[in-house]
Amino acid sequence: MKFSMIFEAQIADPTPEKERQTYHDSIEQAVFAEDMGFDGIWAVEHHGLEHYSHMSAPELFLATVAAKTTRIRLGHGAVCMPFNFNYPTRVAERAAMLDVLSNGRLNLGAARGGTLQEAAMCNVDPSKTAAEVEEALRIIASAWRSDDFEYHGELLDIKAPEGNSPLRILPRPIQNPHPPLFLASTKPDTVVHSAELGVGALVFGFGGLDSVAMQHKLYWDRVAERDGSNLVSDVVNNHFVALCPTIVQDDAQRAKEIGARGQRFFGESIGYWHLGGAKPPTGATVDDDNIAYMKAKAAAEEAAFDRGDRPQYSERSLAAANYNVDHAYGTVEDAIAYVENLERIGVDEVLCLIQMGTVPQEVCMETIRAWGEHVIPHFRTPVESRASITVAV
Repeated sequence: MKFSMIFEAQIADPTPEKERQTYHDSIEQAVFAEDMGFDGIWAVEHHGLEHYSHMSAPELFLATVAAKTTRIRLGHGAVCMPFNFNYPTRVAERAAMLDVLSNGRLNLGAARGGTLQEAAMCNVDPSKTAAEVEEALRIIASAWRSDDFEYHGELLDIKAPEGNSPLRILPRPIQNPHPPLFLASTKPDTVVHSAELGVGALVFGFGGLDSVAMQHKLYWDRVAERDGSNLVSDVVNNHFVALCPTIVQDDAQRAKEIGARGQRFFGESIGYWHLGGAKPPTGATVDDDNIAYMKAKAAAEEAAFDRGDRPQYSERSLAAANYNVDHAYGTVEDAIAYVENLERIGVDEVLCLIQMGTVPQEVCMETIRAWGEHVIPHFRTPVESRASITVAV
């Protein structure tokens, strides 16, 4: 398995000063992740979602990390690819430049930009985003696979003016024929679609181990069944990446409370932007029993699903996903035990979510160190040679 981290640039009490500090803190974490043996970092792209994500220009964040590191892979996790967010040829240019500047370390993911708030900021038609993302992936893969290109699709027709030189993406990426492609797969249908397109799946893991296992099966069932007619490139990337929220401390209870509070902020902030009528998150929950609160909310969401009040979800675990706190929160042994379950499922890459809006910088750095010194080395050792881990999670 590979190990990586994802950055949302979440801020519990946003001010310009705290926003700037969050960017610098995140860069410090990313550089430290390389020192601690992580394989990659990923950065999201969101626009105008105060509290939830201030990562509006991930290409600049990733370029800064590239300049301060030498080995760790750099993931757009993921670029908003509806055309008004980012025109496909501009994505191809910027991503290729990052691949060159990082000496061939880029992973490129695609996303729809999932909120009405973001769509309004960039005049995006929400009804067209799925089709535009798929066509963007086809255009980018095509532009990277040949020196000269033109594209004639259902939505866009891209060609040079008559009598002019052919179109060409500059620079050319280092990775041949192109950097690996991924799709943000937050629902079972997009997990299946990523397999159909021949790209890696960036899977939402808040639902827990059963949810990850279900989505992994969906992905690989479709890989086995696909006939290749819908692939976006002639190079496939069958790579399953699963989100793993984690806080690791010597005191397991403290780690679980910090994790539950951070995840509560994450869930409430994303709920505010995705669901009408919700209150803005404050993060002022330090004195609450956040573990009990999250478990109660998860039970309430599961009950609502059972009543038929959550028709947008296909599984109880997905309905309660934002409030499930059975993750890699606890000691090193807790984290190893959780990840061993991900390994048994068949996850290719564990995507650690550490930077949540209420988690202090020192706790983020302690967690990265714990993973680097203990968790990751455990999985670099062959299974038959490992010490037994029996901690229940």
